[in-house]
Amino acid sequence: MTKHIKAFTPFFLSLSFCIQTNILLGQNNTTYSKEVQAKIKQFENNLGLWVQIGNQRFTLADRMKSNHVNGVSIALIKDYKIEWAKGYGWADSAEQRPVTTNTLFQAGSISKSLNGVGILKLVQEGKLNLDSDINIYLKSWKFPYDSLSKGKKITIANLLSHTAGLTVHGFDGYEKGDTIPALIQILNGEKPANNKAIRSMYESSLKSEYSGGGTTISQLILQDVTGQPYDTYMWNNVLNPTGMSNSFYTQPPPAGKENLLATGYYNDGKEVKGKYHIYPEQAAAGLWTTPTDLAKYIIETQLSLQGKSNKVLSPETTRLRLIPYIDSSAALGVFIIKKGNEKYFNHDGWDEGFVASYYGSMENGNGVVVMANTDNGSLLSEIVNSLASVYNWKDFYTPKIKKVVTVNSEILKSYVGNYKLHRDTLNVTPEKEVLVIRLNSKTKYKIYFTSDTDFFMLEMAGSEQRFTKDKNKKINGFEINDKGYKMQAVKIE
Repeated sequence: MTKHIKAFTPFFLSLSFCIQTNILLGQNNTTYSKEVQAKIKQFENNLGLWVQIGNQRFTLADRMKSNHVNGVSIALIKDYKIEWAKGYGWADSAEQRPVTTNTLFQAGSISKSLNGVGILKLVQEGKLNLDSDINIYLKSWKFPYDSLSKGKKITIANLLSHTAGLTVHGFDGYEKGDTIPALIQILNGEKPANNKAIRSMYESSLKSEYSGGGTTISQLILQDVTGQPYDTYMWNNVLNPTGMSNSFYTQPPPAGKENLLATGYYNDGKEVKGKYHIYPEQAAAGLWTTPTDLAKYIIETQLSLQGKSNKVLSPETTRLRLIPYIDSSAALGVFIIKKGNEKYFNHDGWDEGFVASYYGSMENGNGVVVMANTDNGSLLSEIVNSLASVYNWKDFYTPKIKKVVTVNSEILKSYVGNYKLHRDTLNVTPEKEVLVIRLNSKTKYKIYFTSDTDFFMLEMAGSEQRFTKDKNKKINGFEINDKGYKMQAVKIE
C-alpha cells in the first residue's frame, strides 16, 4: 500500500469498539522512579499533534479512542539505555488480552533495518561486496536484466538503499490457509504469489524509489550465500547477539509464541482474518518483535557508531550502514532524518493490521519505538512528537500553529451534503455549530476552519483541505493537499 493511499484510510473506514479506561492506563510490571513516572504522565496527558490550536490539549486515551486504536506499545531510550517501556490497550480485544511489554507485534518494513545489519555482516566478513553485481551471488535464481536497466548492473548497496530502480513497493502478505509461494515465485510474480514480478523500472543508481521487491532479492542472496534459511541466519547472527531474545523472522510464527502475538485490526474495528497475515517476504516485512527488543537494536547501533560496541557490526561497518547512498536520506536499510542540527536513523513499518515506527539519535543516545495493532498510523507520530518534547529533543517537534476562525452559518450550510472520493461517499453534516465529515454514524472528523474555505482535520497529519466552487460560484467539492499530493472529493448532492 502506498503512503498516500494509507494516509487517507481514515476517510474510508470506521470503528465499532471502544477501549476501557483501566486498560488505557497502561500495562507494565516495572516500577519506575517518580521522575520517570512524571515524564510518562506528562507524555500521556499531552500528545504532540501536527497542529497546535491555542491551548487545546489531547491525551493518549483521547487519541487512541478517536483514532480507533486497539493497542499501543512503547519503549523510550535515554542516554543509551531503555528508560521505560509500557503497553496500552488490547493485544486482542475479543479475548480481553491486554498489551504488555512482552506482546509481539509485526514490524512491517522495520524488518528491512535488521535485514541491512544481516547483509552488512556478510560484507564485513568478506562474503559479499556492496558494489558487485547481485547476479554474482544469486545461485538459485538470476535477476533478468532487460532494456529498462540499460546495461547498468544492480548492486547490493542499490538493493538496501532502494536505488536499484526496481518495482514492487510492498507486500500484502497471505491469510492463514492460503498457499504460501516460494521466494522465487514471489520474485517472478508467479502464482500463488499475489504481487507482480520484481523487475527494473529504470536503470539503477539514478535515485531512491522504495522497493520491498529489492529487499526480497537481498533475502535470496543471503540464503544462497550462507546456505541457511533466512530466519535461522538472522536469529543466530543478528537477533540473538543483539539481545533481541523475543524476536523472530519465522513465518508463520512458531506455535509456542501464539499467546504473545498481538492481533491485527483494520480501522473499522474488524480484526484481520486469522488475526494476522503471513509474510514469506521475511526481509521486507516478516519480523515479529517488541519495542523493547527494537530498542536494544537501536542502542547497539548507537554504541557501535560511537566505537563502544561490536556485538554484530564493527563501528566502521555501522558508520557505513548509516551513510545515505546516492539519495540524501536513504542509507543501507535505514533512513537518515535531520531535525535541526541532530540526525536520527529511522524506519517505519506497515503490515496488515499493524503499524510501527522508530527513531534513534546519531549522537546523544536518545530514541523511541512505537508499535500498534491498527491500520491507522497517524497516532504514532503524535506519540513520538510528545516524547521528543517531554525529553527535550531539540528541534524535533515543530507543530504548525493554526488560528481557527468562525465561519458564517450560511456559508457552512452551503458545504453540507454528500461527496464522492474515489469509490467512497463522505457526508459533510452540521453538529453542535460545527461541521464534521462522516463515513457513517460511527466515524466522524471535526472540521477546523482557518478561513471561509480552508480547513484541516486532526486525523490528517500535515494535510490541508479547501472547499472549491464551480464557475457559477456553487460548491462543487473539496480539495485535499497532502504535502503536494492532491485529491478531489466531488460534491454529488
